[in-house]
Amino acid sequence: MLQANETTASVVTEFFIVGFPGLQPKYYSLMAAFLLCIYIAVITGNSLIVVLFVIERSLQKPMYIIMLSLSLSDIGFCTVALPKVISRYWFNDGYIGFYVCLFQRQLIHYFGTLNSLIMMIMALDRYLAICYPLRYPVLMTNRTMRLLIGFSWVTAMIAPTISLMQTMKLPFCGPNTIIHCFCDSLSMNQLACADATLTNLISYAVAMFVLLVPLSFIIFSYLSILVSVLRIANTQGRMKAFSTCATQLTIIAIYYVPRFVVYTTSNIPNTQAQMNSSQKIALVMFYSLLPPVVNPFIYCIRIKEIRQFFIKWCCLVLAA
Repeated sequence: MLQANETTASVVTEFFIVGFPGLQPKYYSLMAAFLLCIYIAVITGNSLIVVLFVIERSLQKPMYIIMLSLSLSDIGFCTVALPKVISRYWFNDGYIGFYVCLFQRQLIHYFGTLNSLIMMIMALDRYLAICYPLRYPVLMTNRTMRLLIGFSWVTAMIAPTISLMQTMKLPFCGPNTIIHCFCDSLSMNQLACADATLTNLISYAVAMFVLLVPLSFIIFSYLSILVSVLRIANTQGRMKAFSTCATQLTIIAIYYVPRFVVYTTSNIPNTQAQMNSSQKIALVMFYSLLPPVVNPFIYCIRIKEIRQFFIKWCCLVLAA
């Protein structure tokens, strides 16, 4: 196996990122500008959330620690995923080194796994806050939340590493064109010179574990929340509880549903022909980039404390 890995490194030294295979060259600059605008929006919006959390000590509460962690994860993912595809369309520089591609692939799946764990913690936080409101301040302290978030940032590396180790066993000796906007497990495994069926199955099993275990807990949490909310006699209190969960449920749905569709259609033979490469890539980019773009705006609109601080900042800027 060591010999195979040495052959891999000597034969395939770089990959070429295609991006969207059906995109005509005359639209390359437009696509690059569009992706650059998305990247700037993600960095700007989520950086404001980070700065706000650091400056305003009153926001250093469990729920806002989750938002801070999600913002940092979104910044990390977009910084790993977007610059190369922007360079591919703007400067026609789509080549990426073999080990750089492996590193990008590792971080892409790492941040995806991390977001899944963070959303599970978000569901746990809402579950305790609504189902056990009197015990919530004791059960979910800032220290507890920091421990949970820190544990997630560390353990999120396990699943991508398992998949990466399987891919590194494959020989890459021929095609080096990645039909995607970034390096990921499915795109790389398809380029192997050997049978990658077992590797694909292991990657699929790991991905489903990362998706379905947190999703199962999230479903349980929100079903329990629904039961608790329906028991609230006060209509105003019931609507407030629903409103608290609506934002998280929207973000969670955007994250999980398209991912499940992509992984399923890519690994189940009877469904592979139902989506072409451009459709899959568009769906992946949609569920990968939409949450990082809209999350800061959702926080500002839906969360009163953050909205008030941003209004105060705007007033100070205008007054100056």
